[in-house]
Amino acid sequence: MLLHQYLAELKKINLLEPEEEKLLWQNYKHDGDFESRRQLIEHYQPLVFKLAMHWRCSDSMLMDLVQEGTVGLIEAVENFEPARGVAFSLYATHRIRGRMVNFLQREGSLNWAYMDEPLAGDESAGTLSETLAGSEEEVAVQAEHNYLVEQLKTALERLPSKEQLVLNGVYFQNYEPKKLAEDLNMSLSHIYRLQKQGIRRIRGMLAKVMQHW
Repeated sequence: MLLHQYLAELKKINLLEPEEEKLLWQNYKHDGDFESRRQLIEHYQPLVFKLAMHWRCSDSMLMDLVQEGTVGLIEAVENFEPARGVAFSLYATHRIRGRMVNFLQREGSLNWAYMDEPLAGDESAGTLSETLAGSEEEVAVQAEHNYLVEQLKTALERLPSKEQLVLNGVYFQNYEPKKLAEDLNMSLSHIYRLQKQGIRRIRGMLAKVMQHW
């Protein structure tokens, strides 16, 4: 597959919502559903491309890196254990990058190219760096975002009930603090105090997660 064809395929990938991704992991890990496995591999393919772009190499070498990285991605999907609470994107990055590094070491000398050279020698096609500014990287970012949303929801459920009500109302249901105070029959200052306390608790719960982000 040529680079421009691969980029076109990446742009067809739809973003998964956190709950959708969670269900795919459950279906694959618990039930052995290979269609869910396929969708997870497809969903994280942009992460492979993002990591491959760390090296400035020719189009053909870039596609070789993508191929190697995809093998690493497949291995990561097959060996990942969601129950451990580690973001898959972080777990997969090590395997993908390791595959790519091993490939480059095997190759020895590389035919490096600049990120700002026109694609396929066509001046009108735009440069590689311009082409990459589109939606491919957004999917990888979305995958990381999904994990953080799940961690935030888990932390929220562990809060005292009043703090949970306030944060859920303000951040997930888009309530104005004043309106929320009226509905909960609380003073506005009390709402702000509960909000501040809840945020402080959540920061503590998520501190370990954010250290690795």
